[in-house]
Amino acid sequence: MNNSVSSEQGSTGFIIFISVIATIGGFLFGYDSGVINGTVKGLQIAFESESAGTGFSVSSMLLGCAAGALFAGRLADRYGRKALLIVAAVLFIISAWGSGVAGSTGEFVFYRILGGLAVGAASVMAPAYISEVALARYRGMLTSVQQIAIITGLTASFCSNYFLAESAGGSTVEFWLGYETWRWMFWVELVPASIFFLALLVIPESPRFLVASGKNEKAREVLVRLYGSVDGTAKLTEIADSMASDQHRPRFRDLIEKVIPVKTLLSEPALSPEAIQAKASSRLRPVLWIGLGLAILQQFVGINVVFYYGAVLWEAAGFSESQALLVNVLSGSISIAACFITFFLVDKIGRKPLLWFGSAGMAISLAVVAYAFSGAPVDAAGNLQLSDDAGIMALFGANIYVFLFNLSWGPVVWIMLGEMFPNQIRGSGLAIAGLAQWLANFLITWSFPVMLAGIGLSAAYSIYAFFAALSVFFVIFMVKETKGKELEEME
Repeated sequence: MNNSVSSEQGSTGFIIFISVIATIGGFLFGYDSGVINGTVKGLQIAFESESAGTGFSVSSMLLGCAAGALFAGRLADRYGRKALLIVAAVLFIISAWGSGVAGSTGEFVFYRILGGLAVGAASVMAPAYISEVALARYRGMLTSVQQIAIITGLTASFCSNYFLAESAGGSTVEFWLGYETWRWMFWVELVPASIFFLALLVIPESPRFLVASGKNEKAREVLVRLYGSVDGTAKLTEIADSMASDQHRPRFRDLIEKVIPVKTLLSEPALSPEAIQAKASSRLRPVLWIGLGLAILQQFVGINVVFYYGAVLWEAAGFSESQALLVNVLSGSISIAACFITFFLVDKIGRKPLLWFGSAGMAISLAVVAYAFSGAPVDAAGNLQLSDDAGIMALFGANIYVFLFNLSWGPVVWIMLGEMFPNQIRGSGLAIAGLAQWLANFLITWSFPVMLAGIGLSAAYSIYAFFAALSVFFVIFMVKETKGKELEEME
């Protein structure tokens, strides 16, 4: 590996360095998403909320995520990937502080939505940035680090929540300076958020954004630094050729293409180009539909129920608060291990095999969890009374499910969304797919407490198992392999 910056050869080490900085956004994405897991009980007591109200407090961040993903994609096409990541870092800092000091549901929701804007922006911009600076032969590996960072952030929040709760004697007990422990769970995030902000100041802008903005000389400087003088100059030409022929800046309208029916061309071969164009119909590019399917199904398999409501879920299944928080730490550790396996496999066997294998495995493991919860009696407090065998089955099935998700749909969807769209529509495509992903996340997260109180855990997990099974067929028939392809070859 060449770790020096050379005008002839470029620097793989520098590419890895700036990619790792971008993935700190993924760490904060995970931390900000997971920290809520240990604070649900504190929120219920502090704001006197019931299941639907608690569900909204927990899922309110996801509305910000949806907006953040939508606007980040477009704003990044105007102001740059680096600039949007810096804005996200500032919002992470404000949200972490504000969520801890909130004195009412409205105030808490406001700060969580700000955090959601940051998470949404980081969720689409970090993989996009990495895809746009990395070479095709190891682009999947580097982009998969984003999921490792997300799960590491989740696990870090679980560990932080667990140790803070253990030290204080509970999440609702007063801790340092007279503030409840759950507030300190949010404030811990200030440390990595500040590091992210400072580290972003040293990375270069994405060369593909610079070309799209007409800043070819700056793009050449970055490409030479990344790939060396010969490959960098050649790549500049490839990128420029992949953009719109009239050199207009990327826009949402680029997601729509003109389609001329084959029967029109065959039946009226003498038509002029203008007449043919007049008969063309408009449609969304097929690659966008595939991106939407990946984004929505990633959430409909229910993974964030485990991450956001893990403590509540396992307490409902009969575990103590301390045991439930510890199970979260176990799930996070298993997730990190799975992501590392994907790190080494994704550029060898490809994206598509990992996706369909994960889909099939998740469908089976979710069905096992649903079966374990079915028929279990409920005590006066509404908690399931699982037998020892059923409890072990549920715990085993849930962690197999978490492992398989983070072996497949967790990292691979973010890899594909960052690389599957052509250069001209990458920002816009990510914006729409990111919006759909976070709206689906919001729907699943908000609905879980309601389903828990209504149809129960077994039925809820049966629904997630159904979507996991559906995703097998979606991958087989709709998803196209992107392994080894340069971004300029997409669609």
